[in-house]
Amino acid sequence: MKEGSEQINNIAFIDGQNLHMGTAKRQIDPWKIDLCRFNVYLKRKYNIDRAFYFLGYVQEINHELYEEIQNSGYILSFREHNLAMSGKKKGNVDSDIIFHVMKKMYKRENFNEIILISGDGDYKLLVDFLIEENRFKKILFPERRKRSSLYKSLSNNFFAYLDDADIRNKIEKKKRVP
Repeated sequence: MKEGSEQINNIAFIDGQNLHMGTAKRQIDPWKIDLCRFNVYLKRKYNIDRAFYFLGYVQEINHELYEEIQNSGYILSFREHNLAMSGKKKGNVDSDIIFHVMKKMYKRENFNEIILISGDGDYKLLVDFLIEENRFKKILFPERRKRSSLYKSLSNNFFAYLDDADIRNKIEKKKRVP
């Protein structure tokens, strides 16, 4: 099937920390994603029905960010942490995303393909498995330079870079002119 012609029933899984570090916190030419525009892009380009946005753990200081994510149409998911360890742990959501994808596969939930947003090599086995099962659409790497080398053998059909000029132009938060 051609892109854009299949039924809207794909699911996106976003590693929020990886996305943030690969765009707004990158060392060279940082930029901010407009979450609403990004959601529209995912729906139009990849026929997303739902997009799950995974973050490390809840911090009251980020309340406005969480509202923005949800108001932009994402399903927000936090990594569970012991309250005594809050703020001391890395927000590593890799295993949560892998578990949620595999749970959907195991329960035979109704979806076509998975789109993953991350440059993290921890997802390589999942990507390979989903390709094998014909359930993988794309991995969108936030930053070309920070893509894991584990994806070197991945066919061009299965990835894109969010920092490519044409994609970035569609999803970047535009600076307001006074």
